[in-house]
Amino acid sequence: MSLWERTKEILKGRFPDSSYSLWIDPLTCIHTDDHVIELAGPDRFFNSWVAEKYLTNIKQGLAELGQGDLRVQFAVAQEDGKFLPPGEAQEQLRLPEMPRVGTSVRALHPKYTFDEFMVGDANMLAHSACQALANNDDSLGRCIFIEAGTGLGKSHLTHSVAHHIINQSPSTRLHYRTAHQLTAEMVQGIKNNTMDQFKDKYYKHCDVLLVEDIHALSGRTKTQEELSGVVDALIESNKRIIFTSAISAKDIQNIDPGFRSRLSSGLITTINPPDLRTRMLIIKRKALNSKLELSDELIEYVADHVRCDIRLIESAVVGVKAKACLLKRAPDLDMVKEVISNIIGRYQDLSTEVIRDFVARQFKVSVSDMRSKSRKKAIAFPRQVTMYLARKLTDQALSDIGKAFNRDHSTVVHSIRVVTEGIARNNSVRGQVELLAKKIKEQFL
Repeated sequence: MSLWERTKEILKGRFPDSSYSLWIDPLTCIHTDDHVIELAGPDRFFNSWVAEKYLTNIKQGLAELGQGDLRVQFAVAQEDGKFLPPGEAQEQLRLPEMPRVGTSVRALHPKYTFDEFMVGDANMLAHSACQALANNDDSLGRCIFIEAGTGLGKSHLTHSVAHHIINQSPSTRLHYRTAHQLTAEMVQGIKNNTMDQFKDKYYKHCDVLLVEDIHALSGRTKTQEELSGVVDALIESNKRIIFTSAISAKDIQNIDPGFRSRLSSGLITTINPPDLRTRMLIIKRKALNSKLELSDELIEYVADHVRCDIRLIESAVVGVKAKACLLKRAPDLDMVKEVISNIIGRYQDLSTEVIRDFVARQFKVSVSDMRSKSRKKAIAFPRQVTMYLARKLTDQALSDIGKAFNRDHSTVVHSIRVVTEGIARNNSVRGQVELLAKKIKEQFL
């Protein structure tokens, strides 16, 4: 007898026959493993009701069978016995007061869950706030703004919120969009004369709004205007909102002051690069997920040499796993060193000075001009691009990058933000930066 059939036997004795036959017996198990049991019901409303009224009982039944750690998920079954993934459910029976507009999300990474997120000093507040919001706990506010650089976990947290809400409260109307997707959706609405539908979707049929890369709305006046109205309506209705950005709200250029104020209306939190302890926890978890045995010495070596980008940490673990499988032996320090050098060694050999001299030649300006106090655009722009590329292609600290130009770290931060925003809104800037990065990699890496 399967795990779910045994669980149903336990539940059968705890409910009246009418309740059991109506809400428990129709559920079928379509997948189970060491982490999750997935149950299929006839439609989303049915699943939502079961999750709200009977999930605790189901978990208790699983616990009695020694499977209390399993996460319970729900899917929608079709007449042919197949099931639909979340977001693809067909038209179904609906109570009169339930809206037609349901959840709409971008593709969610299956591993970006709260269980897989390693918490440390650098991300503790952001994690706590997102977890509270996902559980509809307003102790840390109903609106969150998360600032974080590339690869530090802001997408992981927003995916985690979406996963949790979809699994635990399927009837919640959650909309998850990037700023670019939101803009494209609005432009499509204008072209097709369907802006009323666009507004209804976010004004009237939204319980949770997640918007990634909000800094990309720099200069997009119409999108800012529409989103401002949405945010006002959602806050007034006590709905939940999360914004993520690579730039702090106060430093995003070309946005309406009112929109900036709305972005800053709730909790503002920053995710910083993880400390050594957190990096070691991340490596341990990723090694465990990859079924890779790493000693504490090897874990500490990886953590000490891959510092800023969590995606690079994952790349290092995958590389060691592949190397170990290829050589058919357990990882050792020499193997790990070789993999790490292939991933980040090249970045350590490249310096800000090398990039500065190269960029100066490309823009036909002198290095002395780049190091001068001149603010002429012909000099300031190459200087800013160099700082951006140095941050992207090397492991040097902001203060070390600044020294190459007789500047402090705050100037470097400002330059990186200026170039990041330029890339987001100007194809010419994006093209120049990408071309320079390609040439540097070809010539020096």
